[in-house]
Amino acid sequence: MLYGGLLVLAGGMLIGLVNFLVREGLYSSISTAVAVRPVSGVPAPAASSSPAPAYPGPLHPSDQVRSRSIETFTQAAEQAAQNRLLTVSLIALGVFAVISVALAWWMAGRVLRPVGVITHTARRLSGENLHERIALDAPAGELKQLADTFDDMLDRMEQLVGAQKRFAANAAHELRTPLAIQRAAAEIGLDTGDPAAVARIRRKLIEVADDSERLIEGLLLLSVSDQGLERREPVDLAALARTVATECGASKDARARDITVRARTAPLSVDGDPVLLAHLVRNLVSNAVRHNHDSGHVQVDVHDRTLTVTNTGPHVPPETVPYLFEPFRRLRERLSGPGEGAGLGLSIVASIARAHGARTEAEANPRGGLTVHVTFGAYP
Repeated sequence: MLYGGLLVLAGGMLIGLVNFLVREGLYSSISTAVAVRPVSGVPAPAASSSPAPAYPGPLHPSDQVRSRSIETFTQAAEQAAQNRLLTVSLIALGVFAVISVALAWWMAGRVLRPVGVITHTARRLSGENLHERIALDAPAGELKQLADTFDDMLDRMEQLVGAQKRFAANAAHELRTPLAIQRAAAEIGLDTGDPAAVARIRRKLIEVADDSERLIEGLLLLSVSDQGLERREPVDLAALARTVATECGASKDARARDITVRARTAPLSVDGDPVLLAHLVRNLVSNAVRHNHDSGHVQVDVHDRTLTVTNTGPHVPPETVPYLFEPFRRLRERLSGPGEGAGLGLSIVASIARAHGARTEAEANPRGGLTVHVTFGAYP
């Protein structure tokens, strides 16, 4: 209706302009035509052999009759022409209005059809059919871009929902495993009078409790980092990386397996939460030590606003690297062994990096191991 109304308004303005312009020059045009071409019933001017007087004087009676006749005829012709033009214009405007509304209705429906498709798809989507897409088949334009953007948003939503479902399932599995171990140890292992067996089961229960505590702490840290930063302050990332590298290099695990941790840093200060940034660096270096082989090494570099941690270790298939940043994802299946970790290290690193506007990337080393880059200032 809006398009049709605009077209009718434009047609009305055009017709009004035409009538105005024709009315302005119609009288002079008719009078000139009548003066040049004699009209039936109007007497012709009297012939005279004498030259016209050099001064104005009274008109000849026949000229006066002719002038009055021409004026009367011109006025009548002007009125008739204006009435005829107005009638034809109104009829044309009416026909034009009907055609304009019909064409506007058809064009609006054709142009806005993709909006209807998008609306219908949005109403029909739920958690069970997020895989559906609009896939609009239309020429390039604003609505095509809108439909493609909506499809891209659905891709991201499907990935997020899938990640949340996997997180819930993996979290339930991770929390159920230590509970099952504790229950079995309490029901079977403690049903004995052997002090050595009781002491062994006691140590096992303490280990399981420690693993559960670390898992819960990791989940809490992941939740806190996903909520963003509440405060920011300058943090010397280079000094933090050197401190963490020294601590991890002197840890019991690194010394027992003869793993060398080296740091090479350039001055770098970033705005962020010092506690979360310490967790980020510590998780990276601890993972590099844990997932290493005996007599391996870990290299910690800080340069060009990028923190890089490289470690030797087992071969990592390149296609599995992106999935290592998901919670509870491991390179190998869980064995429930000591020092195995909860599988939250890299996911916590990625979450803390996002909270600080940093980009996290990883790549598999050709000779084994992994290289992780955390670039600060990559996002606003």
